[in-house]
Amino acid sequence: MKIAFILFKYFPFGGLQRDFFRIASVCAQRGHEIAVYTLSWQGFKPDNFNVTIVPVKSIRNHQRDKRFELWLQDYLKSHPADITVGFNKVSQLLDIYYAADTCYEEKAQTLRSWFYRQSNRYKYFYAAEHSVFASESKTEILMISAVQKPIFQRYYGTPEERFHLLPPGISKDRKAPSNALWRRSAFRRKFHLQDDDLLMLSIGSGFKTKGLDRALLAMRSLPEHILAHTRFIVIGQDNPRQFNSYAKKIGLGKYFTILAGREDIPDFLLGADLLIHPAYNENTGTVLLEAMVAGLPVLATDVCGYAHYIEEAEAGVIIKSPFSQQVLNETLAIMMGSKEKRRQWENNGLKYANSADLYSMPEKAVALIEHISLRKKTSKRE
Repeated sequence: MKIAFILFKYFPFGGLQRDFFRIASVCAQRGHEIAVYTLSWQGFKPDNFNVTIVPVKSIRNHQRDKRFELWLQDYLKSHPADITVGFNKVSQLLDIYYAADTCYEEKAQTLRSWFYRQSNRYKYFYAAEHSVFASESKTEILMISAVQKPIFQRYYGTPEERFHLLPPGISKDRKAPSNALWRRSAFRRKFHLQDDDLLMLSIGSGFKTKGLDRALLAMRSLPEHILAHTRFIVIGQDNPRQFNSYAKKIGLGKYFTILAGREDIPDFLLGADLLIHPAYNENTGTVLLEAMVAGLPVLATDVCGYAHYIEEAEAGVIIKSPFSQQVLNETLAIMMGSKEKRRQWENNGLKYANSADLYSMPEKAVALIEHISLRKKTSKRE
C-alpha cells in the first residue's frame, strides 16, 4: 500500500524524527510505498522514501503550518494514499496520529493567559489538536506514553478504543556492547577525562523544557571536592547562547560544554557517569531508556512518561512532583559522590535491558498501521 507520512520537519537527532524514520523504514522493508511530506529535510534520505518538500513559508509558525495543511489537502486529492500517518497534528488529514507531543490544550489552559487563548496562534493549534482527538474524529492514535491519555480524554472526550499504546522503541545500538569498557576508556581519553573525573550528560533538543537550568543549579550546589572533578556535556539542537551565559554567570563556564546533535551518542552514554534529565514536561523521555540500557545511571523527574521504567529497574533516581530544587541538589550530590551506588544502578539497568520489551515499537506500530489500513479498506467496501 501507499503510506503518506506527514511531519513538519525532519532532522536526524530529534526523538520524534527518529521514531518516524524507523517506522517508515520498517514499512518500506515490508514492501509498502513511502511518501513523505515535510517542510524541511536534513541528513540522509533513503532511496525508497519519496520525500516532497512542501513549498510554503511564513514567519509565524501557525501560519506556515496552516499553509502546509491547505497545500496537503489539495495535493492529496490528486495524489491519494491508502493511509495517512501524521507525526504532527494536521487538521482533517490524518488516519493515524503518532502522539509524541504532550497535550497542547492542557498547556494553554494551565500555563498560558486568557489573552494568549484569544490569539490566532492558539486557535489554529487548538483546532488541529481537536481535529485529531475530538470524540467524533476518526483518527486512530498511537500512544507512546500512557501518561498523556487521560489528559487528552479530559479535554476532548476521546473514546478509549481509538488509543493504541505502544511499547518503547529503543534502538539496540544503545545497549552496552561486549567492548563497553574499551569504548568508555577511548571516549574518556578523547575528551581528556582522568580516572577520577566525573561526567554528567544531558541529551535532548529544547534545553529549557528538559530542565537544563535546574541541572546547572544542581551542579553548582555540588560539594567543592566533587565539583572540581566534574564535567557537564549537553547535546542537542537548540540555541546554546542563553545557557552558556548562565553557566558562566554562576561560575560553571569551565566545567560546561554544549554540543550540537551528533551520531556518536552511544559513546557518550558509555563514557559518562550520570544522565541528568530534570524535565519540566516530557511525554516519554526516550533518552532515559537509552541511558539505562547502556548502563548509565539516570536522575530525572517523574513527569517523564518513561520515568517509571527507571524506578522499576532501580537504575537511578526519580525526583517526585511537586519539583524541589533542593531535593534535586541533594540527590545529585549523593549520586555523584558514590561510585558504589552508581555501579549498582548500572548493573540493575543492564539486567533490565535484557529482560524487558524496550525495543519493539517500530514493528508494533507498523502492524497497527497495516491493520488500520485494512479495516479502512473493508469499511469502504461495505
